[in-house]
Amino acid sequence: MECAAVSAPVSSHPPPSQINTSPEGKKPPEHLRRIIGEPPGPIVALLTRGVWALLTALSPAARDALARFVGNLAYTLGIRRKVALDNLAQAMPEKSEAERRAIARGAYITMARVVVESLPAGDRMTPDWDKQGIEGEEAWAALKAHVATGKGVLLATAHFGNWELVGQMLIRFGVPLNALVRPLKGALNTRIAENRLGAGAGLIYPKGAIQEITDAVNRGESAFMLLDQALPAKAAVFVPFFGRLASTTPAMAVAAERTGAPVFVVMGVRPPGPGARFRLEVEGPIPAPKPGEFADPITEHTARVTAALERAIRRHPEQWLWLHRRWKVQPPAALVTAPSPGLTSGPAPESAPKV
Repeated sequence: MECAAVSAPVSSHPPPSQINTSPEGKKPPEHLRRIIGEPPGPIVALLTRGVWALLTALSPAARDALARFVGNLAYTLGIRRKVALDNLAQAMPEKSEAERRAIARGAYITMARVVVESLPAGDRMTPDWDKQGIEGEEAWAALKAHVATGKGVLLATAHFGNWELVGQMLIRFGVPLNALVRPLKGALNTRIAENRLGAGAGLIYPKGAIQEITDAVNRGESAFMLLDQALPAKAAVFVPFFGRLASTTPAMAVAAERTGAPVFVVMGVRPPGPGARFRLEVEGPIPAPKPGEFADPITEHTARVTAALERAIRRHPEQWLWLHRRWKVQPPAALVTAPSPGLTSGPAPESAPKV
């Protein structure tokens, strides 16, 4: 799965008529409300409709219990467990083996929760979804102020917490957005795409994505992008992530250069306890390099945004998807021996959340 002034106060619930709709009834353009990919066959579609109905009928507490069972079972069976533990051993060598195993188990539960919470119809969040608070209030205020000008922003996130529902939360908070996605196949991905559209998000696919983002920003819509997936080397830039160079899409930085839109990192941190509720952690705007400051400003800007993602993941490592082979694409040998200057995690800016 991919990948997401505020018109209502953060502490208020939207009226029922606004649930799963974009602010003020605004919808993305028709061409962004389509699903591209391979739908399930008729038999699979029939069978999965029953599963979706069952998940919809379950209470939030029952969904959470189911997700914890599935996540623990997958970890116990060892499905991609070696990948997760290898990733953690290299990314967090300071942790003990027991600590890394606990983080890995938490990552499995996080993944199961994302699936179980993202598939039901109707309202998928708890009634107190907007009562969890926001870390990084200055950054959030800057984001809202820019949206109030009628221009969109660029929002980076990761496979963390529940990125699907964080996108829905942003829409409810008055930030119209479009999610950058890839054409995918199967009943699971089709259902998630349907629910994205039902929440009021538009879908931007890779072909012509930069122009679509530019148009969206000018319409006052924001782009919501996952920046923590490995890309083929020819389509990627390589930036530090937990001490290793990782292939990363440059699309966010290219779009920022093209549009001049500010970039914010938005993560949804799940507090203890059952239910789909999240505290937003916001950092930004994350500045692009000044003209002439770096030979490769796109890579440098990507590195700065990726560093912000890493800071959030380090605070809550069990909520990130360690099962993904993030470093599977190797950087060119020349880059390993002589990395570009300026690519560093660096200190968090003043607008970063304090924890």
